[in-house]
Amino acid sequence: MANYPTPHIKATPEDFAKTVLMPGDPLRSKFIAENFLENPVLVNNVRGVQGYTGTYKGSRVSVMASGMGIPSIGIYSYELFNFFDVDNIIRIGSTGAIQPQVKVRDIVFAQAACTNSEYQAQFGIPGHFSPIADFTLLSEAIKQAEKLGARYHVGNALSSDVFYNADPTFNDKWARMGVLCVEMEASALYMNAAYAKKRALALFTVSDSLVTGEATTAEERQSSFTQMMEVALETAVVMDKRY
Repeated sequence: MANYPTPHIKATPEDFAKTVLMPGDPLRSKFIAENFLENPVLVNNVRGVQGYTGTYKGSRVSVMASGMGIPSIGIYSYELFNFFDVDNIIRIGSTGAIQPQVKVRDIVFAQAACTNSEYQAQFGIPGHFSPIADFTLLSEAIKQAEKLGARYHVGNALSSDVFYNADPTFNDKWARMGVLCVEMEASALYMNAAYAKKRALALFTVSDSLVTGEATTAEERQSSFTQMMEVALETAVVMDKRY
């Protein structure tokens, strides 16, 4: 019996490419489809979470939003990996820097993703799982960033369940361990990919610095983080040709 459409994605496996770019914001998904993809087709709009499939430089690519937070990306990435035959998900999001060398508009590649979430509890692991990026996606995306002349960092990110934290020293403790930035989704994406034996990568544009207080606007986050988008798209093309 088919597992689609699901409660969250009204589509079939044929509607999606093997690689899906996954911003958090549905409007960012729409922006990418309209500005980068050729002949984009809206393949999902359940709950306003827009998903599109088109071509980029001759390769079929999809882009679909994840919403905010681990529970949301946990649902969408699980369904794409397990029900819609997607092999690669590349999260393209925004992040807050917690290290002074990580500047606003820099790109961060999440080599690994710490978390304060209990998402891993469902797997019954007798210990603490360390969610990491797929090396093939990570290494290829770094190559693409270098070709584009992007300023980037590679390291540990924090996927937090809490945006407004009651502990004012929360970020400082993670920064002390060398974590570069904080966001809210990558850890669950990496766990779902590992469990499904698929590939995942999260890369972010730094939207604000929790060190200096510098920040971008909502409009900038929606539509101006194009270098990160290009890195992800170029990586998708390579994966399409390689696999």
